[in-house]
Amino acid sequence: MDSQTTPMKIDVKIGSIHRDGNVRAYASVNLNDCFAIRNVKIVDSTKGLFIAMPSYKAGSGEYKDICFPVTKEFREQLNQAVFQAYDLVLTQNHEQNQRKAEMPTSDQMPEQDTGIQMAGL
Repeated sequence: MDSQTTPMKIDVKIGSIHRDGNVRAYASVNLNDCFAIRNVKIVDSTKGLFIAMPSYKAGSGEYKDICFPVTKEFREQLNQAVFQAYDLVLTQNHEQNQRKAEMPTSDQMPEQDTGIQMAGL
């Protein structure tokens, strides 16, 4: 096996963003178009944002990851891809909100003639 590793293709889709609570977003990750991971969480802690892999609660009450990066290098690559996708969605949402704020509301718009005239009988 080759000791050189090629970067894995990582596609990330941010499914939902939450403003309240510690979980800021959920993501789905697709690795090399071969393996999908659902329910990846972006969590806000006192130390900042981190990526939490899907997990289950063991009998001891401890949470265990169902799947996880084995190497430090791949963990960094995965984290970078998820954070980039998250930042992109936040930026897009911010831009959409700015455009909505700049659009005049119906009470601010000038009245327009509908162009319909009724003929008298």
